[in-house]
Amino acid sequence: MFGRGGFDSKQLKKMMKQMGVEMKELEGVEEAVIKLSDKELVFSNPQVQITEAQGQKTYQIIGEPEEQEKTTEKTEISDEDIKMVLEQADVTEEEARKALEESEGDIAQAIVNLKES
Repeated sequence: MFGRGGFDSKQLKKMMKQMGVEMKELEGVEEAVIKLSDKELVFSNPQVQITEAQGQKTYQIIGEPEEQEKTTEKTEISDEDIKMVLEQADVTEEEARKALEESEGDIAQAIVNLKES
């Protein structure tokens, strides 16, 4: 089984199967992304292997990641939108802005949310 040249991969796979460990390659992976609190690691065209043992799946990503800053998309909120919401819901400018941010810029939803609270 284990010789001077290393190990026999067929024997190793057989032993792993006997121990209840199954390995397979995940096909068709175009991109894998790991999101951290301050950045993202993006793997383009990685190899991904799945190992399953005792009901647990472990994913192994093989490839070179590209570090990217984490992007936070903020909805643009115009002064006109704020004015409309504050007039319709009879709230302060701060409350109108917050409601628009929470509704991702949806004016009608912001007004409904403010009137319900």
